[in-house]
Amino acid sequence: MKRIFIQERDFIPGVILDKENGKFEITGKACPENMEEFYDPIFNWLDEYGQDPNENTTFSVKLIYYNTASSKALLKILQKLEKMQKNGTTVKIAWYYEKDDEELLIAGEDYAELIRLPFEFFVNNQ
Repeated sequence: MKRIFIQERDFIPGVILDKENGKFEITGKACPENMEEFYDPIFNWLDEYGQDPNENTTFSVKLIYYNTASSKALLKILQKLEKMQKNGTTVKIAWYYEKDDEELLIAGEDYAELIRLPFEFFVNNQ
């Protein structure tokens, strides 16, 4: 399965979806201009990955900002991961936030209430 690697820049989030190395993450600022063009390949990759996922999947969310449209896309990503868990794959979410960014922590806690996946919260030390 071909990996997805998108370099983080300006308001385009960095994305790594790499089954072979077990690395799944989204980083930076998520405000891409063309939402469908940006997120559809990610959704399609996750659908394909869900047909033959790794035994364990940890998806890291290391966003420092995202707009409303990206919050909906993030929810869709989490729902796809939740479906994998329902099908027997072990999935967890690693949610990173800046020490002084209580809003981002609360956003992660809100997703954790909506999605039936284990969430772990970490202060981003980058």
